[in-house]
Amino acid sequence: MGPRSPGLCVTPLESGERKGFKGVMTSPDHKPALLRALAGETLARPPVWFMRQAGRTLPEYRALREKAPDFISFCLNPEMAAEATMQPMRRFPLSAAIVFADILLLPRALGQDVWFEAGEGPKLAPLPPIEKLAAEVAASTGRLSAVGETLKRVRAQLEPHRALIGFAGAPWTVATYMLEGGSSDRERARTYAYTNPAELDALIDVLVDGTIAYLAMQARSGAQALKIFESWAENLPEDLFERLVIRPHARIVKGLRDLCVTAPIIGFPRGASSLAEVYADRAGVDCVALDVGAAAAAGLRIQKTRTIQGALDPLLLRAGGPAMDARIDQLIEQWGSGPYIFNLGHGLLPDTPIAHIERALARVTGS
Repeated sequence: MGPRSPGLCVTPLESGERKGFKGVMTSPDHKPALLRALAGETLARPPVWFMRQAGRTLPEYRALREKAPDFISFCLNPEMAAEATMQPMRRFPLSAAIVFADILLLPRALGQDVWFEAGEGPKLAPLPPIEKLAAEVAASTGRLSAVGETLKRVRAQLEPHRALIGFAGAPWTVATYMLEGGSSDRERARTYAYTNPAELDALIDVLVDGTIAYLAMQARSGAQALKIFESWAENLPEDLFERLVIRPHARIVKGLRDLCVTAPIIGFPRGASSLAEVYADRAGVDCVALDVGAAAAAGLRIQKTRTIQGALDPLLLRAGGPAMDARIDQLIEQWGSGPYIFNLGHGLLPDTPIAHIERALARVTGS
């Protein structure tokens, strides 16, 4: 990345500056609760949003999706994507919207063919030469301008007290799809990390650069917080976790800050287990999203230096009932005395009853 340039500086709406972790309420009341928590404040009730909150759970989403010829076209149609982003915001008392997109839009913008097959999920053509991918980084953000337009449309509709989140897939997670041609158990990608270390590191470098540019564009378009989704951080030994997760995330954070992007950054190393604390110490993110296996004590230790997010089991939300109520209460009790954002430990399941979502949100918000 080049030196800072004032012309490149990005100041997200209502972003504020990061505060200390003493529970002192120093921000204006109108500032979105999510941004206050990300700035290190302890709130009376935690802000709440759910990963994959827009999507197949909602009948209005399914009706909208039928109007698009395919999933990629749907994601890159700003009118449709903005509507999908706003649908859960109209239904539920969520603290933030997250732009409707997909983590595989970036490899597509870099020149690898990506498509989705019904009942099977994403498919990717064979990996192009890495030098060819690298040559497309500069042009990739322009090919993703529809996501920026979606963000602008959502920000124009969203109430000022509700935040807007942009996101990207993390380099390692995106690389696994690019190498394996779709969803898998990641064994081939991990093996490739051992047998072709230089080639994988080169691919990660390309994805780091592309992700920095992509997230900076999202911040310019109205995203007030940014999230890095490392969906496949599990089963990595510590040396690979450092090389493939922590270092690339830290480079993305630094690259964004070098571009004067001040939006707080949430990192989600799903499945990191005990390495989540190492990640919190070294990745440079403002908030660590914890998955369903996160220990209460680990979350408390991370909270001493940064905000945490999580970690209700999506299966428990789907099941509902007293067990869900008790777990929500437990999570708020164990982490609510520090900077905390209530969320799931992974994405909302498509067959989750809407009544369960409503019940969970009422319990979190105390309404």
